[in-house]
Amino acid sequence: MREINVSVIEQAVEEIFLKANAVLSPSLESKIREGESLEAAALPKSIFCDMCKNLDAAKDLGIPICQDTGMAVLFCEMGQDVHITGGDFNEAINNGVKKAYFDGKMRCSIVSDPLKRVNTGDNTPALIHLSIVPGDKIKFTAAPKGFGSENMSKIKMFTPSATIDDIADFVVDTVKTAGSNPCPPVVLGVGIGSDFEGVALLSKKALCRDIDVRHPDDFYKDLENRILNEVNKLNIGPQGFGGKVTALAVNIETAPTHIAGLPVAVNVGCHVTRHAEITI
Repeated sequence: MREINVSVIEQAVEEIFLKANAVLSPSLESKIREGESLEAAALPKSIFCDMCKNLDAAKDLGIPICQDTGMAVLFCEMGQDVHITGGDFNEAINNGVKKAYFDGKMRCSIVSDPLKRVNTGDNTPALIHLSIVPGDKIKFTAAPKGFGSENMSKIKMFTPSATIDDIADFVVDTVKTAGSNPCPPVVLGVGIGSDFEGVALLSKKALCRDIDVRHPDDFYKDLENRILNEVNKLNIGPQGFGGKVTALAVNIETAPTHIAGLPVAVNVGCHVTRHAEITI
C-alpha cells in the first residue's frame, strides 16, 4: 500500500490544467503548423499563420491558448494499492483546479445550476472520471473543454442494422452542421459501442488520445482515415472561411455493446483540443 497525500494531488492537478491551457501537444501543434502549406488559397493560409502566432504567444507569455479555458474535465486512473491521506480526494482535485484558474488568470465558466446560471467564480466543480487500475500510482489526464466545440457534439442510438456508411455519414454530417461554430480545423473524438452514457465518455476519451496514434485495429484505423478524408472535402476550412483542412484528426474508441444497439457519439474538439497528463 502506497500513501499519497492530498497536497500532492492538488499540486499535480494545478500543474496539468495550467499546462493544458497554455501548451498544445507536440503532435497537434505540428498539424496546425503544417496547415498553411496544405492550403492553396490566400485566406486559409493566413488563418493558419495567425493560429501559429497565437500558439507562439501563448507559449512565450504563459497565457491560455484560447479565451474559453473550458470545463475542467479530469480522467483519474487510480492504482488499487493507493491510499489517499490528509483529506478528501475530490476536494483536493477541485482545490487544484481553483488554483490553476486563479494563478493562470483563466476564465471561470462554470455555473452552479444549469437553469439558474449563477457562476461559481472558480471554475469548479471539476468533472471527474475515476477508474481503478492495478498498481500504486495515480495517472491524471486533464482535458479542459470549451463549449463552442462541445455544443456541436452529437450522439445517435443506431440499431445494429446500421452500416459503416451510415456511421461515417453521421460523423461527417455532424461536422457539416457545425460549420464554423467549433473553431475548425477540428479534432473528432468518435465513440462506438457501450450504452448511452458510455459512448459519450468513449468519445471524450478519444479526444485525449494523441492524434499521431491511430487505432490499433486496422478496421477502425481505416475508418478513421476515411472519415478524415470525407470531412476535409466539406470545404469548411480553418475558422469556417473555406479550405482543404476542416479536420486535423479523427480518433475512434470502441467498447462492447448490447445485441440490440449500436450507439455512436461524436465529441467535437476545436483546433486547440487540449489535454495534459501527469503520473504521481
